[in-house]
Amino acid sequence: MNYAKHIDELSNQCGNSDNNNGEKSLLPIEPVIFSKPDSAIIQPGKPFFVPDFAERFDYETEIVVRINRAGKDISERFAYRYYDELTVGIDFTARDLQERLRKDSLPWELCKGFDGSAGVGKFIKTADLGVPVQQLDFHLEKNGTTVQHGNTRDMIFTIDRIISYVSRFFMLKTGDLIFTGTPLGVGPVAEGDVLDGYIGDHHLLHLRIK
Repeated sequence: MNYAKHIDELSNQCGNSDNNNGEKSLLPIEPVIFSKPDSAIIQPGKPFFVPDFAERFDYETEIVVRINRAGKDISERFAYRYYDELTVGIDFTARDLQERLRKDSLPWELCKGFDGSAGVGKFIKTADLGVPVQQLDFHLEKNGTTVQHGNTRDMIFTIDRIISYVSRFFMLKTGDLIFTGTPLGVGPVAEGDVLDGYIGDHHLLHLRIK
């Protein structure tokens, strides 16, 4: 929930809005956080296997930050010291299950944290990107066609703000991954699809759906 247009997109898909009058959703005042266990990570070279416990599984393309040192209660102005690599990843979501959980005001772990729900690309040094981390252009192609496109300048909460916020509640450890939210354009996957993720011209993720 870190890009305004995606918040509206998700509200429309789920037939819900914050004010129940069909008006645009209100922006969150704090980052919306959920967790994925390490079993969610798709190992390099492995595909995303479509589970059988829901009808629709959506891709959500995100910039992913890898923490490089332990930290707790990190000040936002020092958060940049805690990462020097990032990539593009996919937060796979069981959409129809999420709709039921949202309706009942239940946690999202079942629809977001299931085994194999986190696609992670190859990491690249922030120093090699050529632009500041809050000006990153990224996109996802499905079967060779661009289906999602975003820029980190449109984030409601910056990467450094997210790191600072999360570290209030969780001790961040070396190797922890933080997905930073998805822009407009999420959609379903099906067996046989191929997903490719890019930051700028850097092709960092290649993932088959089986």
